[in-house]
Amino acid sequence: MTSGGEIVEGWDVAMQPLRIGDVVPRFVARSTQGPFDLDSCRGEWLILFSHPADFTPVCTSEVVALARAAPEFGALGCRLVGLSVDSLYSHLAWIRLIRDTTGVTIDFPIIEDPTMEIARGYGMVSSNAHDSGTVRMTYFIDPDGVIQAMNSYPLTVGRSIPEMLRILTALQRVRGGSGLAPADWQPGADLLRIPGETAQAAFASEDPAGWFHAPLSDGG
Repeated sequence: MTSGGEIVEGWDVAMQPLRIGDVVPRFVARSTQGPFDLDSCRGEWLILFSHPADFTPVCTSEVVALARAAPEFGALGCRLVGLSVDSLYSHLAWIRLIRDTTGVTIDFPIIEDPTMEIARGYGMVSSNAHDSGTVRMTYFIDPDGVIQAMNSYPLTVGRSIPEMLRILTALQRVRGGSGLAPADWQPGADLLRIPGETAQAAFASEDPAGWFHAPLSDGG
């Protein structure tokens, strides 16, 4: 495979930016774990995240934290895949230095995208960026390849790994219409019941607010 990633299916330059509910464009690229095809992740949860640049303080802290938390993501049936516009050889030198200085091995793939084709297709490049780096974009992708959540952070602020785990767990719990995750929901807490959509449902509850704001036992 030649240097640079390539979107091979599902995206056109004239399309709107990716949104929640979209099927992610398939791409193939080189990575620190060998050739990578996004289709290899179908059937599993996937967190695809971009970082601005190798050998930078915040990005290093993020990949180290993600590597340390990788078993927790794995226990939830979720793969981690990183991406930046740096070259494969930059990625390899970076993760080797991380291992040698911190003792942490980065076992998830980090994709190279020197042509920025993937980054542009996925909306990982800021419209007012003064350089070619990607923003800290994170996509939570379900086993069907559909974006279920997404967020971005500036160059100066790193992601919260506990929050990423919380979002992933919440998405898995509510998938299929099993309930709703309220503000500050944590694994093991109650979900909210999906409210009825008829007048009968609204008036059936003895609690005036019970028809639209009632707990549903999480059970997990």
